[in-house]
Amino acid sequence: MPDPARDDPAQSTIERLVNVAALPIARWDADARLLFCNPTYQHWAARPRDELIGRTLAELFGDDAWERARPAFERAFRGATTSYERLMHHGVQAGRWARIQVFPDADADGAVHSVLTLSTDIHEDVTAREALVAARVRLDRFTENIPYPLTYVDEGFVLRFVNKAYCEIAGQSADQLVGRHIGAARGARRWAEHEPHFRRALEGKTVHYTRLVGGMANSPGAPRWLRTSYVPDFDADGRVAGLYTVTIDVHEMTVAQEQLRRSVERDTLTDVYSRRTMMDRIDAAMVTAQHEPVALFFVDLDGFKAVNDRLGHREGDALLVRVAQALQASVRADDAVGRFGGDEFLVLASVRSPAGARALALHMLEAVREVSAGVSGGGVSASIGYALAPLDAQHPLKLLQAADDAMYAAKRLGKDRAHHGPAHGDGTVSPAAAPPA
Repeated sequence: MPDPARDDPAQSTIERLVNVAALPIARWDADARLLFCNPTYQHWAARPRDELIGRTLAELFGDDAWERARPAFERAFRGATTSYERLMHHGVQAGRWARIQVFPDADADGAVHSVLTLSTDIHEDVTAREALVAARVRLDRFTENIPYPLTYVDEGFVLRFVNKAYCEIAGQSADQLVGRHIGAARGARRWAEHEPHFRRALEGKTVHYTRLVGGMANSPGAPRWLRTSYVPDFDADGRVAGLYTVTIDVHEMTVAQEQLRRSVERDTLTDVYSRRTMMDRIDAAMVTAQHEPVALFFVDLDGFKAVNDRLGHREGDALLVRVAQALQASVRADDAVGRFGGDEFLVLASVRSPAGARALALHMLEAVREVSAGVSGGGVSASIGYALAPLDAQHPLKLLQAADDAMYAAKRLGKDRAHHGPAHGDGTVSPAAAPPA
């Protein structure tokens, strides 16, 4: 079909310029019939010019392509510049997204007899945008459905986002929470508890707060350990624009950690301190011994092996537990009782003088006797050696050695007694010398 525009010299000049353009350009009449296309358009369509000119867009590329283009064509014929996007299914662009700009080709009187189209490959932009949208959808689904309460508050502590789990804990809907100060939404008592952590996070620090919580709407029953993390949200200038908070249930982990700590800190049989913990306590006490004197008591049970042989290890273990409990009850809460190993115990106690240490040794001797009285066929006694810091030693191991030496001296002197050592006089407290309890 002949092209009327080819008789117009000005139009021909424009078309010669368009022919060297690197983008596909075409002109269409009111029936969406192709009047002109440049070589780049022919390359995109992968057809020679004679197979393109004079045919409608629908004939060239299918009804679906025309339905996609028609609204933009109709607006352009009304004088508006517009655009649309579509996935190409033909030519070298098959499988790629393009943006087609459509603008009116008006004559001197403003009448639009044809429209021009200019196509741009936007495949990377579209796929990146789709990936971003898909990621945003996944993120929205994740934040909404994650089983942990999640919030976002602005720098004024106003809730800007809450997820479903948070709404369940709060017992309120998102509409009731979003837009309110978190203190007003959750109550003054809870805000007073959490406010210091929010304010620290607002300074740019990630803060964690672990506490035991019970009676929650979605967690009835026994209290559980929960941890809330307050994470700053920095803007492009590095300023904190708001805070994320996420609360997770750390009950099993916290209980396991506590059990592990106790397994290291406590003797598994008697539940008094372990040997390692006692040595740490002795180390710490020696640092302040000049101002806060302490006594270390080395307690060894007399006749324990005979009880074990006669009654069996089960009863022997039960006896060790009762002795540990008796020693623990003999001292103050701030003092430390530990199992050194086998039937040996350590007691670390604050004392004001050697006389105070002797009095405590007597008290522990009597406590062991009371436990022994309940053992069938006769029980055990204790040989107790003790040393004072800083009077006897100023180093942890030397203090332990002095107490150990004094304990063996008590055994040599007849057992069932406490001994401070020859460096300070006899220092022996025996059953005969012991004052009434």
